[in-house]
Amino acid sequence: MATLLIHHAAGDQHLEVTEGQSVRDVLDTTDLRVRAACGGTGTCGACVIKLIGGEVSAPTVAEYMKLTPDERAAGTRLACQLRLKGDAEILLDQPAPPSHWKSIPPENLVASSGSLPDLAENIYGVAVDLGTTHVRVALWDRKHGKRIATRRGPNPQGAFGADVLNRLDAARTSPARAAELAKLARTAIVQAVRDILARDVGEVTPMLAEIGQVLIVGNTAMLALLTEHGGAALLAPAHWQQAIDCRPPDAAAWQAQWYMPHADIVLPDPVAGFIGSDLVADLVATQLTAGPAGAMLIDVGTNTEIALWDGQHLHVTSVPGGPAFEGVGIRHGMPAEPGAICRVHCAGAGFVCETIGGSTARGICGSGLADAVAVLLAKGTLKPSGRFAISPGPDGFALDPGNPKSAITGIDVDAFQRAKAATAAAMAQLLLQANMHWNDLCRLCVCGAFGHTLDIANAQAVGLLPPLDPALIELFADASLCGCEQVLLAAQGEDVFAMLTAKAKAINLSLVSGYEESYIDHLRLRPIVMNGK
Repeated sequence: MATLLIHHAAGDQHLEVTEGQSVRDVLDTTDLRVRAACGGTGTCGACVIKLIGGEVSAPTVAEYMKLTPDERAAGTRLACQLRLKGDAEILLDQPAPPSHWKSIPPENLVASSGSLPDLAENIYGVAVDLGTTHVRVALWDRKHGKRIATRRGPNPQGAFGADVLNRLDAARTSPARAAELAKLARTAIVQAVRDILARDVGEVTPMLAEIGQVLIVGNTAMLALLTEHGGAALLAPAHWQQAIDCRPPDAAAWQAQWYMPHADIVLPDPVAGFIGSDLVADLVATQLTAGPAGAMLIDVGTNTEIALWDGQHLHVTSVPGGPAFEGVGIRHGMPAEPGAICRVHCAGAGFVCETIGGSTARGICGSGLADAVAVLLAKGTLKPSGRFAISPGPDGFALDPGNPKSAITGIDVDAFQRAKAATAAAMAQLLLQANMHWNDLCRLCVCGAFGHTLDIANAQAVGLLPPLDPALIELFADASLCGCEQVLLAAQGEDVFAMLTAKAKAINLSLVSGYEESYIDHLRLRPIVMNGK
């Protein structure tokens, strides 16, 4: 790893980055983007920065062509050509305009070997994970199996509330609001695609016409809000164990709203109730059903979905985990992006907070919240009930006394407890439904909000994850998007969703005796009890 020090108008920022990355790729995952219009080839010459010093790559042919000798002598470089070999320091005085869209870190993605070599036209495709809190998008050359670029940004429907039920109710009570919610999600996806085309391809409108398919996965509520169909059924508990039809009533008119004239907009059917197609995409990415019985997957987020493979069937369910796992609804919460506290360690009488990218802490993401609760519990600052041993006051308990953005409040702890209790109780109930026990698990895939930053030991200490051998627990950052990408590149890709959905047995936990008692039992901050066979 190397440290990149960036001087810019708002101050200085330190980032911990992987050696060999280009400065442009590093900055594109943050709020500090350079201007660009060529996808990192150096042909546009727009991403100029000033190198102050450090261990970096030598100027490239593209830089000799785009920069004058005087500019090169003054330290001017192209960010897309400048690669880090060690610590470096730069000045960014010509940033791109601020944008909600950021590149997804490459370590969060998996390589896909698929391609569609027989495609003759409209060879580009878009994979979309439409989440409650965030939208993730990837643009692909389907013919050659090449990922062009990715983006992640906030779901603008959050203006109607972090809770999906609030959004569904708003859509149900007002056709105008339903149309607005649909337009917000659709526009966000299109904007993400346009951002990729503008910065990574260099053409927008002509390339929109070259897109042949847009494949969208998401939880059922997001799909219903996108198409303005299925929300009423989803609000009726009687339908929670049934498949929800989220297809737009007039597909042709709906597709015409996407500004992609040759694109087939595909929405694989959700499984049932609040169990969406994003869970099926997770199953594709993790290959959960390809292995032995006793494999479980949890997609942690505002709507947490869980699947258990018993060797023949998938037992699936969902619970309203709440937005705390995604850094929403807590005092200083933020997504898992640079500046977010993602890990917390005890250090003598105090604590050490690690942030994504190594920059100054701007808030706390889901994994940081889990760590904070665990270390405060270990120190005795928090009781197993979730109450502070000594009230920290209205500003909360600052993990770093010099940074108020590191503070944890009692309300934050309560939100975490409710989310983790719902998740743990749901896992326990799926095992009971399958006549299995915790000790029968041979694999646990954790997908969603925590990405790769979750500390497994801390998650086990507070009862979020069962105390399995850590070697059996796998962390996946963007599994839903990765699964969507794999299907986008497969012939008859929709059949993959259909085959997995056919194996699923949906369980509505509100109808399961004992779930509420299990939820209450899991509220306390303590490890899950592993009952034997």
